Amino acid sequence: MSETSLSIRAEVLDAEDELGKLRERFTLPDGLVYLDGNSLGALPAGVPGRVADVVDRQWGELLIRSWDESGWWTAPERIGDRIAPLVGAAPGQIVVGDSTSVNVFKALVGAARLVADSAGAGRDELVVDATTFPTDGYIAASAARMTGLKVVPVEPGEVPSVLGPRTAAVLLNHADYLSGRLHDLPGLTAAVHAAGALVVWDLCHTAGALPVELDANGVDLAVGCTYKYLNGGPGSPAYLYVAARHQPAFDSPLPGWNSHAAPFAMTPDYVPAEGAVRGRVGTPDILSMLALEASLDVWEGVSVEAVRRKSLALTDFFLECVEAYVPAGRVECVTPKAHAERGSQIALRSENAAGVMRELVARGVVGDFRAPDVLRFGFTPLYVGFADAERAARTLGHIYG
Repeated sequence: MSETSLSIRAEVLDAEDELGKLRERFTLPDGLVYLDGNSLGALPAGVPGRVADVVDRQWGELLIRSWDESGWWTAPERIGDRIAPLVGAAPGQIVVGDSTSVNVFKALVGAARLVADSAGAGRDELVVDATTFPTDGYIAASAARMTGLKVVPVEPGEVPSVLGPRTAAVLLNHADYLSGRLHDLPGLTAAVHAAGALVVWDLCHTAGALPVELDANGVDLAVGCTYKYLNGGPGSPAYLYVAARHQPAFDSPLPGWNSHAAPFAMTPDYVPAEGAVRGRVGTPDILSMLALEASLDVWEGVSVEAVRRKSLALTDFFLECVEAYVPAGRVECVTPKAHAERGSQIALRSENAAGVMRELVARGVVGDFRAPDVLRFGFTPLYVGFADAERAARTLGHIYG
């Protein structure tokens, strides 16, 4: 198909796009195709003004009074409740704070302790996604040493084959960070539970891009970052989900004064608070946390289901354009074509992938490179359109041509 016909199709698809106007809610440079929202989301237009108010008025004028008068103290739970609908969770189960790595550690040790308290001896294995983002693996190894477990690395699709009476907990990624492969959260959660174990899901590459449905699928614990598809800003705080049924017995390995039942009593003995507050540790990082809260305004009136429909349509169209524009044999798609197995990114294997990505960026198309040979393109439906997808593929074709 010619460039002209695909360009015209892109214009038609953009004109019909029910989410197209949402791009106005973001600040993006003119003429830039930004396909790296799976690493860092774009800046929501309302964030600078909100952050300026936090700095100038809440901090500058109200000073310490803002912990009460501006709601700083309750921000971790309040913002958690705003994230909850995006991941299919009822209120009171998500707390925001710390990094993804720290929350993975809390969740894994907490899961191990829950199992030890309820299932007794014999469960000494921690099953870990062998393709996970490296830090998750590092944290899992440390958590296993602390809790006396043995790490069992396995491909997500093979998890059911290794589950058994020795399995204590399982750590899985909802979508693979490199390939964009979407894993079967409902099916794998059910398999883990059938084996008598608990599951911890990492949602970094799916929350805000597609429906997750934590409550409906009976997930035990989950973690996720907020700077990718949730557009919270660089280094914005992560979140921890603890299902309501587990909260009374959840024993965090990082007890802090913020999660104490009486934080201002300053007693030497630790007594955990009720509910999701148990996931807190120390003083919240207010500036980045309230920037995140402002960023969540872009979700007003937006359904995750509509976002998913557009995500699949965008990635389908991008692949069609790549096939039309890029000479045969120059790239290989490593992202599954099946919708049920695809997140919201496309990964292409290529020779000299690092150099190709540098040239794409120089020509105004921003994706990212992952060693050794992968070009990643993240599609954030809130601000990416079909013309963006067509231009990215066309530019890629020109580079190879």
